[in-house]
Amino acid sequence: MLYFIHEFFDINILGYITIRAGIAFFIALTLTLYLMPKFIRWAQKTSSVQPINEWAPERHQEKISTPTMGGVIFIGATLIASLLTIRLNNTYALGGLLTLMLFALIGFQDDFAKIKKNENLAGFKARTKLALQIISALIIACFLCYFADFNTDLYVPFLKTPLLDMGAFAILLWILVIVSTSNAVNLTDGLDGLATVPSIVALSTFSIIIYIIGNVKISSYLLMPHFEVSEVAIIASALVGALTGFLWYNCHPAEVFMGDSGSLTIGAFLGYLAIISKSEILLLLIGSIFVIETLSVILQVGSYKLRKKRVFLMAPIHHHFEMKKWAENKIIVRFWIIAILSNILALITLKIR
Repeated sequence: MLYFIHEFFDINILGYITIRAGIAFFIALTLTLYLMPKFIRWAQKTSSVQPINEWAPERHQEKISTPTMGGVIFIGATLIASLLTIRLNNTYALGGLLTLMLFALIGFQDDFAKIKKNENLAGFKARTKLALQIISALIIACFLCYFADFNTDLYVPFLKTPLLDMGAFAILLWILVIVSTSNAVNLTDGLDGLATVPSIVALSTFSIIIYIIGNVKISSYLLMPHFEVSEVAIIASALVGALTGFLWYNCHPAEVFMGDSGSLTIGAFLGYLAIISKSEILLLLIGSIFVIETLSVILQVGSYKLRKKRVFLMAPIHHHFEMKKWAENKIIVRFWIIAILSNILALITLKIR
């Protein structure tokens, strides 16, 4: 919409990515701040609350009446803000919207089943959810290959040139990146605001990288690849705005949870951003908190199956610190600090080539 106004009425300022990204941020922020209280009141009236896993630490039983599925609101706000501000003829931006919609649908169906049956494990079976995620990721990967004709080179930090051309194997890597990141954010979403701020920080970092890659001069100066992906930074900025509005209600003590409709979607979109910015490897640093949480689960399950011993008191690792009687706010803020520091390091690597 705004880009159409720019072209039709020759309003130059609306042609800039940074201006439209800023506008998208505030549209999504405003929509989320306005709609979320209404959603919370509706969810409380209809008992659309978070079913608590019986294995969760005891203090989580206090959150049994907290509404869930807030992701529907902030993802919806992101989509509206994006549609109003992006160039709709940009293939990469359309791929970003496709990613948000596909994974939001999976998360919504899973959340709705849990609420309807009032059981934390009543959503999709693990295999069904994974299959749906893989199918959705395959659709996105094929979209990039056949509609965007996207480069299949693999880049690694500190190298000026691509490490290798993955060819058809790129699709497999992209599916792995999207699905694993989607589930990693989902695992992290276990405390008030714990997944929200690392997501905001990671999205902000990717916005910077994508803007650089989309700019011929800056990408050339930093010896980075160049693709017409800058429009996706607007969608990322909109999601940052929406998540900032969501954090207003999600900070401790949370008035609403994002649910799978939020966490699965955020993770998938982060994976998509990593792919189009050629940062699949750098994602490990940008999403350090999500990686740590996932590794803690893998180590816990692997150790118990092989040695019948647990590495942590409980996994994911934020529950381990809960069992050690750390205050919830202390766990959350320390994880936020780690996320911020790791993203600063990730941005520093852009210059070291």
